[in-house]
Amino acid sequence: MSFLSRAPAPAWPLAAPADDGPGNPWFSWRYVHDNADEILTALQFHAGLTARAVIIALIVALPLAVVSYWWRPLTGPILALSGVLYTIPSLALLALIAPAVGTTSDTSVLIALVLYALLVLVRNSLAGLSQVPAEVRDAAAGMGYGRLGRLWRIELPLALPGILTGLRLATVSTVALVTVGSLIGKGGLGEMILGGFRNNFYKAEIMTGTILCVALALVLDLVLAGLGRLLTPWARERSS
Repeated sequence: MSFLSRAPAPAWPLAAPADDGPGNPWFSWRYVHDNADEILTALQFHAGLTARAVIIALIVALPLAVVSYWWRPLTGPILALSGVLYTIPSLALLALIAPAVGTTSDTSVLIALVLYALLVLVRNSLAGLSQVPAEVRDAAAGMGYGRLGRLWRIELPLALPGILTGLRLATVSTVALVTVGSLIGKGGLGEMILGGFRNNFYKAEIMTGTILCVALALVLDLVLAGLGRLLTPWARERSS
């Protein structure tokens, strides 16, 4: 028996008949009202899992990007490893991770999300660091900055646009990938979407989960875009 077959089925209530006629609309405020608590819980779980995965991935990716930036021979192996992890199908990756951390634990989904986000974050962070002008690095060295001081005070701040671009891409893709966790009962809004298909194609349930998933991705992207404008005012002035 596979680990997926042991996953608990989503406990979404049958709030309305799911036929294909007028009684099964693509969106229903009544469905939203009757299931508001469950919908809010799924949204909170989805957002929380996304935030944890992206933060952990950023903590891991930044040192890897710095190592690649300082020691160029390691760039290929680091990018190749993160690229190989990214190419593993999500269902297969869950199957590989689940035996070690539990078949229905959100830890397995979290690990998979972190691994998928690494490639985007490492590549964009490395690109941001590599775009720091050589004359700026030379000037910092001439002012007495060591390698670590130059990284912290000069190179990372100038690489912020690239890092934040990677963070935005990783966040949006992670919001989408969280839904795969619904296969083991840890998919947040994905459980609504999958539950709607299981519930005799309940359109309102499917559409509500889909709309909230897209809205969450858009809101997080806008928040990160605004944060980027606040943290990199020089880039905004240069573009204008």
